[in-house]
Amino acid sequence: MGLQAGAAQAEAPDALAQDFVQFCVDAGVLKFGEFKTKAGRLSPYFFNAGLFDDGAKLGRLAQFYAKALLASGIEFDMIFGPAYKGIPLGAALSVELARLGRNVPFAYNRKEAKDHGEGGTLVGAPLQGRVLIVDDVMSAGTAARESIALIRAAGAVPHAVAIALDRQEKATEQTPDGAVRDVNHSAVQYVQRQLGLHVCAIARLADLLQYLTAHTGGAFDDHRERVLAYRQRYGVS
Repeated sequence: MGLQAGAAQAEAPDALAQDFVQFCVDAGVLKFGEFKTKAGRLSPYFFNAGLFDDGAKLGRLAQFYAKALLASGIEFDMIFGPAYKGIPLGAALSVELARLGRNVPFAYNRKEAKDHGEGGTLVGAPLQGRVLIVDDVMSAGTAARESIALIRAAGAVPHAVAIALDRQEKATEQTPDGAVRDVNHSAVQYVQRQLGLHVCAIARLADLLQYLTAHTGGAFDDHRERVLAYRQRYGVS
């Protein structure tokens, strides 16, 4: 029951990534300026998936996810949306795939266990087979690890992760003395190399830089230089 088109693990086509970046700029989801990240870094851009806040935006976002997955060739049997942002993302993707003729089960989790009704933390279809986790971005891989634990505990196989944007920057870890330090891999690379999951990203930081390079003049030139400097300082290959 796999979703196949193109070579396995192929990156999303540049044209798709550029269209997605433009869509995010137009929707106000991708902003430029100075923003503090969870790691305490001052980022020159901010991706806020919470601003995919109406039916048209969410529907188009789901189309981008579906196209990127088709291009990747990644196979899966069902979708899992981790609370909270992953819930609408996974639901929208499942609707879009059904529209395309690929109807797959969908499940999500609650942050707190329900003590009445059906109870528990899992909602939707039973977790089974190869599971695709859907989220917006991956900052430290924490949400992915939590989802993997839930999926394995249910007897299913965490197989892949689909995200909107790969920031392609160094992850951080806490040292025994409580300090935070950079590590030489990104959260996406950690999930791929250490956890053994496929990762499909609609766009990457490299695609954002390509977009800024193509849109020269005025503020875009300043944004490009700031984003490039940020990547040179915190980026991974």
